[in-house]
Amino acid sequence: MTNIELDLKQIINLNQHPIDNEIFIRSCENELDQKGVLTLPNFINNQTLLELVNEAKVNQFKAYYAKSTHNIYLTEIDKKLPPDHIFNYQVVSSKGCITTDQIPKNSKLKSIYGSTLFKNFLAKVVKEKNIYEYSDPFSSINIHYASDTQELGWHFDNSNFAVTLLLQKPKAGGEFEYVKNARNIEKNDMGYNSVSEIIHQKKKPTKLDIQPGTLVLFRGKNSMHRVTPTIGETTRMLVVFAYNSKPGISLSKSAQKTFFGRTSDDIK
Repeated sequence: MTNIELDLKQIINLNQHPIDNEIFIRSCENELDQKGVLTLPNFINNQTLLELVNEAKVNQFKAYYAKSTHNIYLTEIDKKLPPDHIFNYQVVSSKGCITTDQIPKNSKLKSIYGSTLFKNFLAKVVKEKNIYEYSDPFSSINIHYASDTQELGWHFDNSNFAVTLLLQKPKAGGEFEYVKNARNIEKNDMGYNSVSEIIHQKKKPTKLDIQPGTLVLFRGKNSMHRVTPTIGETTRMLVVFAYNSKPGISLSKSAQKTFFGRTSDDIK
């Protein structure tokens, strides 16, 4: 057993979440399949949560802040469609972000992320043979900061699954909302009617009550989702653990520049 695996027992509440137990893994897999989301409250112990919150606050000054407008599909607008078509509808996203290379080498986030036990658990739950870290120095672990009025606009994910860990929630706002199966990308169904109903508040989303210390697995490729604007002085702080189903994948240089304000060339 590696030092990382030994450390894991001092980080994760393994009694509550026995991530090496096949029965527990199957129950997690079933819940993710049925609901499109899996929440594991108190995934990390209180001491670890306190340490990670303090660590995130200490390093917040490194964050790159960006505000952008985008469509729900995270693509360029389609000029063949009318400007008021729901495909071209624009929403706002704004946040700060620190990247893998800005997180301390001895951070417990890196112990969790690099753990074979944790990766095996995730791979089984999301039905991937293996999962791999990003090859670029930025994308594997990010911490997102959403201060007062900052939000994540409605969108669909490009990835098959997302893994997040909430460190701190704001006094108000900052709520995760989603509508399961608003589209079916596998059948080339863009879900225009559903998307329009969600945007114009004719279809009510599900709100996910996420407390600090909760690990969330979410399938957002077909489920439309957002995080509502933060209200108040307490910043919402969220860890994103990003993996790939194939090794050797890097985020493109243009995407690095957009999301992180720099590229891997800048740190050579």
